[in-house]
Amino acid sequence: MDHEIELKKEGIVSLVENHELDNIIKPLVRDIHLFDSYIAGTTHLPDRSVLEDIKIGDELTLQREDNRFDSNAILILDAQKRKLGYVPEKDNIIFARLMDAGKLLKAQITKIEKKGNYTRISVGIYLVDF
Repeated sequence: MDHEIELKKEGIVSLVENHELDNIIKPLVRDIHLFDSYIAGTTHLPDRSVLEDIKIGDELTLQREDNRFDSNAILILDAQKRKLGYVPEKDNIIFARLMDAGKLLKAQITKIEKKGNYTRISVGIYLVDF
């Protein structure tokens, strides 16, 4: 059936992308700044080259993860869906609840600091509202 809509985890905005409704829905979308944080776990990345490809202003995807160490784990991915790290455990409980309730959250890089082997990536976390 050509007119069926398949619901994806990315949310309603992804349903209308490249569709005639795209220009109607997108102006209604706004990002609500919720919190400033950083990306945890950057020192444990198997491929640290991803850290060389990011820049201030990049939008990042937040994705819930089934994690045996943290039931509220939220992955942070770059535009190519490569893992950058996690929302810190101390900050993630409310965001996990929002995401579990079907809300779309994203992050944006606000600052990158390289200190020897360590890269601290500061991010703003946003609720995508429409």
